[in-house]
Amino acid sequence: MTEFLFPRRCPFCHEIILQEGVTICPDCRRFVRRYYLVREPVCKRCGKALMRMETEYCMDCAGHRRSFDGGISLFQYGRRNLKPVKGKKPGYEKHSMGESILRFKYHNCRDYADYYIEELLHEHGKRLRALRPDVIIPVPVHPSRRRMRGYNQAEILAEKLGAALQTEVCSDLLIRIKKTKPQKELDDAKRLKNLSEAFVVSEKVPRRYRTVLLVDDIYTTGSTMEACSRKLKAAGVHRIYCISICSGQVPDAEGKKAGRR
Repeated sequence: MTEFLFPRRCPFCHEIILQEGVTICPDCRRFVRRYYLVREPVCKRCGKALMRMETEYCMDCAGHRRSFDGGISLFQYGRRNLKPVKGKKPGYEKHSMGESILRFKYHNCRDYADYYIEELLHEHGKRLRALRPDVIIPVPVHPSRRRMRGYNQAEILAEKLGAALQTEVCSDLLIRIKKTKPQKELDDAKRLKNLSEAFVVSEKVPRRYRTVLLVDDIYTTGSTMEACSRKLKAAGVHRIYCISICSGQVPDAEGKKAGRR
């Protein structure tokens, strides 16, 4: 009855999915995997796509000290310059995973998380299990933003990932106490400064929390993950791996932008 009243919509084209148990249109799945999935080469620290195999780090990671130990990013955020797709409605090729994430984040499309985590496990499940995380922690949002949206999108992702990996999820250890300015309005140095006092660890970190998966929806310059990681490392966490659904398209260390080759 719930699916009849509130049918699942495709996280890419946003059309209603008629087939039960399917999280994305089959055609859209193939399209997304072809044009938006992050594949090698990737930054050895944060996991964003790189242009060249010989490049080890993106420009952000090459130019900044990182407190986290590694990262996985699933999709590239920006829109591709693609030709119209035969058999699809005009404008289909203009959909992007960035738009998908924005609907998930701001327009209550919470069931998109089922597809994101399904694809994350398909691509990176072996690696995630090999890390043997002790806990999964979502990047927190400020209480006022949570009240406005009604949920924390990173927490939804963390809960679904935790259920799949059978790993504990802790959503109240790391909290956000400062409502910061929009990051897109700031340069790299100001982004990190803007966030440096935004997060706190609310209580003593349990000794069993040695390896943490830190989960967020979007990774751009890494300032948010870095600020969170610094707080967790200072509180006693040994290893932190950052998991994001989408990453921004910033130049690699040679100044080239990554894209589908």
